[in-house]
Amino acid sequence: MSMAGEEQPVPAGRGRTPKARAARVNGVRPPAWLARNPLYAGWVWTGAWALLIVADEFLDFAGWAWYLFVGMAALPTLGCTVALLQATPRRYLRPRKESVLSHFFVRFLALTAAFLVWGISVVASASVSTTVQALAGDSERAVTALGLSLLVAAVPLVVSVLWMALIVRCAWFLRRLRGWRQVPGDAKLPKKFLRDDPELRRVVVGLAHPGLLLVAGLGTSVLALLLGGAELTIDLD
Repeated sequence: MSMAGEEQPVPAGRGRTPKARAARVNGVRPPAWLARNPLYAGWVWTGAWALLIVADEFLDFAGWAWYLFVGMAALPTLGCTVALLQATPRRYLRPRKESVLSHFFVRFLALTAAFLVWGISVVASASVSTTVQALAGDSERAVTALGLSLLVAAVPLVVSVLWMALIVRCAWFLRRLRGWRQVPGDAKLPKKFLRDDPELRRVVVGLAHPGLLLVAGLGTSVLALLLGGAELTIDLD
């Protein structure tokens, strides 16, 4: 029992606005301008790093600089995409209106593409093997050393191709999950994802946009490859 005029303690969790509770739980609140236009902010960020990729062609930064620029361009949208897809159960992405014909046709295209990739790899490996043998002569050590050098030199290219494939795959799922709008409806999004922080949820969902991801991840990678050009020097001394 309390005396009249005595101040009562406020129970934990009460007397606070939803924004205050969200800030207390997550420990971070996005700026108001970012919460209002997350997709536009993502385009500006991507454009700035794309300009640096173009500048690299003229200013001749370090050889690994374009990897950094591409990674930074895709970092916000890729991070938000990973967070959103990680919180999305697989049942959310099951096709509900796919016909039997489209099901088999998509798999036919996938198998055809896999066969073409396999055939190209066989022809390329045979060509590389013949070239290495011709350059190195009969020395087994020289053949092995040259082959390992070519393998190491091909790693960045292979990683770049796998990176672009990952971007395309993630963008495909984003399109099915949230569509192309900056602020999509919540019909297909997981209800529990950042439920206590609507502003942060808006930012993450806005940045996890399939178009932004394609441009920031795939587009900047292709731009860097076209400008830089893959160079390989073989030293036979």
